Amino acid sequence: MHPLPAQDRSRYQAGFTLIEILVVIVIVGTVLSIALLSFGLLGDDREVKTEAHRFVALAELAQDEATMQSREFGIEFMTAGYRFVEYDALTAQWADVPYDDTMRLRALPEGVEFELFLEDKRIVLSNDPAPFEDPDKQDGRGPTEVYAPHLLVYSSGDATPFELHILRDADERRVVIQGNALGQLEIDPEETAP
Repeated sequence: MHPLPAQDRSRYQAGFTLIEILVVIVIVGTVLSIALLSFGLLGDDREVKTEAHRFVALAELAQDEATMQSREFGIEFMTAGYRFVEYDALTAQWADVPYDDTMRLRALPEGVEFELFLEDKRIVLSNDPAPFEDPDKQDGRGPTEVYAPHLLVYSSGDATPFELHILRDADERRVVIQGNALGQLEIDPEETAP
């Protein structure tokens, strides 16, 4: 057998084999899929769980302020947001919490929504916050609708019992928050599917 001339050997060593290219494609695909999962681009649960923990932290803050300052708070839910309100005993009306940025109107990320249950009944939520005053009240005729938040947080530490589902539309993932009459809040440790 004669060895290949130098010209012919370089021609065979210049390119990649099909197997080498396929191995590189598999490695790159594996690395990309791991990177996508770690950045949450494939829809992990962090977004829904973060919103659940944020709501619980803010509700507990409202409970603490209600107890320590003898104030009455409420929480109104919208389809994709919520706000804290305060009862003013002088005017006998609910209003936004003044000078407190932590209790401002909060919006959920796009594609995330609330489902609220009171006494095992699903509450139909509006897309926008309800007005504090009835616009029909000005003419003095007809029934007037009085504003009331969905949940009450009393200065005694008691609260409205509820079950709140934070739901991501894309994959129907949800986290459930439960609150009892004593004001204790609990996040369901496992997400549930409908």
